[in-house]
Amino acid sequence: MSFESAACTAEAVLAAVADAVVVLDTDQRVVQWNKGAERMFGWTLAEVIGYPVPMVPDDRMAEYHAVLERVRVSRPISLTTRRVHHDGGPLEVRASFNRLTDVHGAMAGWVCVFHPHTMTPSEGELEQLHLAERAQLVRRLTDVMTDINADLGLVEILDGIVRSLTDLTGADAGGFALIEGDTLRLVSLTRLSDHLRGFETSLKESLFGELLASGKKVLLATDDTRSLSDLIWSDLDGLHTIALGVSDVQGRPYGALYALYSRRRVSHVEMELLELMAAHAGVALGNAMTYRETVRQRAHEHAIVDASADGISVLDHSGRVRKWNRAAAELTGYGLASVIGRPPPFPLPVEPGQLVKYRMGNGRWLEILVADISGTRERVVDFRDISPAKELEEQKDLFLATAGHELRTPLTVVRGLSSTLAERWDEIDEDERRGHVRLIADRAKRMARLVDHLLLGAKAGSRQLPVRNRVFDVRGSLREALAAFVPLLADHELRLELPATLPEVFGDPDATDVIISQLLENAFKYSPEGGAVSVSAGVEDQRVVVTVADEGVGIDSVDTKRIFERFVQGESGDRRRFGGFGLGLYIVQRLAEAQNGHVSAHPNQPHGTRMRFTLQCVPDSARGSGETVEPPVPDGNSGGSA
Repeated sequence: MSFESAACTAEAVLAAVADAVVVLDTDQRVVQWNKGAERMFGWTLAEVIGYPVPMVPDDRMAEYHAVLERVRVSRPISLTTRRVHHDGGPLEVRASFNRLTDVHGAMAGWVCVFHPHTMTPSEGELEQLHLAERAQLVRRLTDVMTDINADLGLVEILDGIVRSLTDLTGADAGGFALIEGDTLRLVSLTRLSDHLRGFETSLKESLFGELLASGKKVLLATDDTRSLSDLIWSDLDGLHTIALGVSDVQGRPYGALYALYSRRRVSHVEMELLELMAAHAGVALGNAMTYRETVRQRAHEHAIVDASADGISVLDHSGRVRKWNRAAAELTGYGLASVIGRPPPFPLPVEPGQLVKYRMGNGRWLEILVADISGTRERVVDFRDISPAKELEEQKDLFLATAGHELRTPLTVVRGLSSTLAERWDEIDEDERRGHVRLIADRAKRMARLVDHLLLGAKAGSRQLPVRNRVFDVRGSLREALAAFVPLLADHELRLELPATLPEVFGDPDATDVIISQLLENAFKYSPEGGAVSVSAGVEDQRVVVTVADEGVGIDSVDTKRIFERFVQGESGDRRRFGGFGLGLYIVQRLAEAQNGHVSAHPNQPHGTRMRFTLQCVPDSARGSGETVEPPVPDGNSGGSA
C-alpha cells in the first residue's frame, strides 16, 4: 500500500470512529478533529484547526496540562473528567491520552480520544469522593496561600510555598528559582543542603529555560528520558523525577517552582497541583511585591510631606484633619494630637485654586490653598508662612508714608518761603529776605540728604556699594568724624576715648566715616534730653572695635537685630516718634560687611544704646611704616567735655 493510500485510509478510519478523536502537535494545537469530535463538542474542524483545544474548562486546565506532560514522558493515561460543549453545557467524558510519534519514534504530539460517560451508582460515589478530595485539596491550597502575609519578605514567602509544595504533593524536596536577567538563581529550598541556596546558572541552559521555550506551564523530566546527574538537584539522593511549573507575576515569568522525587512516582494529580501551586505562588508574590511597593511609595510620600517647608494637611470627606505634617505644627502652633479628627484651625478657601490669607493667633500670616482628591472626597490643604512678605508689605507702606511725611515738611517750608519772596519781595527788608533764603537752602540741603539716603539704600540692597578697601588709620577717621559734630553740640556731651595706639585696619575710610557719622547722628537723635555720647576704640581678636554709646531712650533686646533691616525702626518706647526712613542702620550694616566688618546693637546700662562696629586689623607684615597726621579734635582721651 502506498503512503498516500495509507494516509487516506487513516483519515477514513478517523472519520468512521464514533468516539471523538483529537490529535495535537507538540505545541498542543489541534491538527486533527474528527466528525465524532464535532458531534460531541459542537465545534467544527475549521473552527479549531491550528488552535488549542476549546473544550477544557478553566477548573480542569491544570489537570489537562498535567496529563499531557505526564503522557509525554511516560505511559498513556485514561481518566474520567469534565469538558464543555460549544453551547456551554458540561460534558462528563472518559478521556484517553497517548503519545503520537513519528516513524523514527520521536515525539510528534498527542492523540486524545473521548467518549460520553454515564456513571453507575458506584462510579458516581467514586466521582463524588474524588470531587470531595479535590475540594479539600483546593481548600488546603487556599489556606496555605492565605497564611502567607503580604508584609512578609519575598524569601520568607517563597520558603513557605516550597514547604507547602512538599506537603501537598508528597515531593521529597523542593525549591524556587528566580529569574535575574539571563541568570536563574536558587533563592528557596526545602529538604536540600542549605549551601545550594544562592546557586546560579544560565537560564537558557536550564530546565526552566526549556519550559519557557516550550510555551507550556509545567515540565516533567525523568531519568528515563535524560540524565539528571548534571543538575544541581542531584544533591537529592536517588533523584529520578523533576517537575517544575512557571510562576507568573503581573503577566510575566518571575521564577519556577520545583518538586523533586526520589522515592515515589509522579502522577498527573501531582503535576496538576504543581501548576496550581506555581500559579498561586505568582499571585502571592505579586501581592507581596505590590504591598512592598505601596509601603515604599507611602514612606516616600510621607518623607516628602514631612520634609516640606509648607504646612500640609489631608482632610477626610467631613473636612476633619487626617494628616498633619511637621511644618503644619510649627507654622500654626497646633500639634497633631490637638487637630487630628477636627477641622483645621484656620478658614479654608471656598473653591479649589482660591487663596486665603489668614493671621494665626501666634502672629504668623498663612496663605492657604486647597485641592480636591478625585474619587476619595478628601482634600489636601497646603499653607505657607507669608509673614515676611506681609511684614515687607507693611514696611513698604510705612516707608511710603514716612517718605511722604519727611519730604513734605521741608517742601512745605521751601514752597511757602519761595512764594513769600516772589510775592512780597519789595515789602520785606534785606535781613528778612536773607533769612528766608537761608531757610530755603537749609531745607533743600535736608531734602538732598534724604534723597542721598534713599539712593545709598537702593545700592546697598543690590550689593553695589562703592567701597574701595585699603589699609588706613582708623584713629584719624574717628577724629575727623567727631570734629564734624562739634559745632552741632548743644545739650550733649561728646567724649572720645582712645588707647595710646591702635593698629591699622583694612577697609574704606570714606565708608567708615559714613558709618561713624550715622551712629553719632542716631546717638544724638535718640537722646532728646541730652546726656553724654561717648566714642571708644580697642582691639579684640585681631579686630578694632569702635563703640558709640548714648544715654537716650535705649533699645529693646528684641529689636537689636530687626533695626538693621530696611524700613525698620525700633518699635519700643518712644523711638517711633523720631521719624526717618529706617534706612540708616541698614546702610551702615551693608557698608560694614563690605569691609569685612560688622555692626551690632546692645542696650546700654543703666539706660541708652551701645553700638559696636568692628574692622579687621592689618597683619604686622602688611602695615605701613609712616605715621598718619591726625586732624585737631577736642581732647577727649581723658573723658573730658568736647
